[in-house]
Amino acid sequence: MKINTLSIVIGTLCTGMVAANALASSHREAPNITRMPAVDSTDFYAFNSYEEGRGDYVTLIANYLPLQDAYGGPNYFALDPSAVYSIHIDNDGDAVEDITYQFRFNQSLPGETGVALTIGPEGNTREVAIPLKNVGGISAADQANANFIETYELTVVEGDRRTGTAMNVQNAQMGGTTFEKPLDFIGTKTFSSREGYAEYANSFIHEVALPNCETNGRVFVGQRKDPFAVNLGNTFDLVNYVPIEGDSARGAGDGEGFPGGITQNMNNDDLRHKNVTALSLEIPKSCVTGDGNGTIGAWTTASLPQARILNPDASFNNTEVNGGALTQVSRLGNPLVNELVIGLKDKDRFSSAEPKDDIQFADYVTHPSLPELLNILFKDAVNQTLGTNMDTLAPTNFPRNDLLTAFLTGFEGVNQLAAVTPSEMLRLNTGIAAKPAAEQSAFGVAGDDLAGFPNGRRPGDDVVDIALRVVMGRLCYPIPVNGEATDLGLCQPEDANVGEVAFTDGAPVDAGMMNVAFPYLAEPVPGSE
Repeated sequence: MKINTLSIVIGTLCTGMVAANALASSHREAPNITRMPAVDSTDFYAFNSYEEGRGDYVTLIANYLPLQDAYGGPNYFALDPSAVYSIHIDNDGDAVEDITYQFRFNQSLPGETGVALTIGPEGNTREVAIPLKNVGGISAADQANANFIETYELTVVEGDRRTGTAMNVQNAQMGGTTFEKPLDFIGTKTFSSREGYAEYANSFIHEVALPNCETNGRVFVGQRKDPFAVNLGNTFDLVNYVPIEGDSARGAGDGEGFPGGITQNMNNDDLRHKNVTALSLEIPKSCVTGDGNGTIGAWTTASLPQARILNPDASFNNTEVNGGALTQVSRLGNPLVNELVIGLKDKDRFSSAEPKDDIQFADYVTHPSLPELLNILFKDAVNQTLGTNMDTLAPTNFPRNDLLTAFLTGFEGVNQLAAVTPSEMLRLNTGIAAKPAAEQSAFGVAGDDLAGFPNGRRPGDDVVDIALRVVMGRLCYPIPVNGEATDLGLCQPEDANVGEVAFTDGAPVDAGMMNVAFPYLAEPVPGSE
């Protein structure tokens, strides 16, 4: 039976092909975090820098505060001053952080009380504070009209994130340890144009002097266009589309597209008008690899104090009192794990867990529920239509060593650390040279591009399509490596009847949608044109 024939049958029957919570990256990924959007991590990236001349650096980007409508004023999207936002690095493979970069934010008003206007006739005037975050136009050269200031401090912790040695990162250009964050893209009248905002935002790219690092790095924190692409609304509606590449794209097997499948189209991306807030770091490779094999594991977390007492007489920067130990409330390494793999009852537990303790979630990887759900829904219909007697549509290799490798250990010789501790982290081999944006494959390693996902993750990697295909058994078939089909030996084609079906959500993403220089993510959508 040709694999594209099976694609057609599945596509025709497929109105609920993927679980509704499977494709939302990490936007609102667990019940508890939906109540705390300012500390909700949306996507995490770790890749060898591909900006020209920056081949000796690693870029780390942690996005927070999902689903920002660009017009969402007047207070727009500040981060939580009570939170600690962290990017963790494990460079020896024990699934425990060796280096942590911590961001702490502060917000203030100019002159402590903000911009005020003189209101009223002579002899009866009042100085009245304005209600907006700006009182006029703003540019890179003139920021006097801003009425809100958001700054942050960056700390490097060597060893345990709570008890290790903490050292302040210095502003290499301005001195001190304080860095400024740009205002969100209020609109093109405030910033004159899209180009005007880009110039303004770029002035907040800071050169940093890192402790115990001979070479300076760079940091940028600010609003960006959400780089993730997903057919979000239709997916939640029991996948209200056929999730197989249409006839304008190439399918699997003999290369024919499925005429009833979904066509790749930017209009399928429900996040195309949404922004996020990006915490971006560029660090010399030599400062993160330690004594390991040059491969690092990385993840991002956000933590809050355990207790918050609201102030019944609130004022600016005095809305509550926070106390108690910092408690992790958000966590993200590989994309789609908490959505595609972890069961609903354990999503909040996963958000608060550390990689070293991930053995508690092993059943979700070795015996995943999603493929079996698809089997329950469609096996009988497929067999009846084709006149076959397949036992299952789901992969049959148990334990699922292909998923164990993809999510928990990394691939030997590609992105496996010096020691192997099963744990959920984004793994990056810093020794594999970056590819320029124009040469990158959106399918990463599966697209014969070893510099891409799951060897780290770049903004242009189409992780939705990759993850869908992997969970349905793509790694049971040979994949191209340096132009040659390579059998990974994790499972066999007979273990995955639909392993070569070109599953997709129809929302494409690639490196051409991003910038080619730090901080890489495209400028945000403006609140007003």
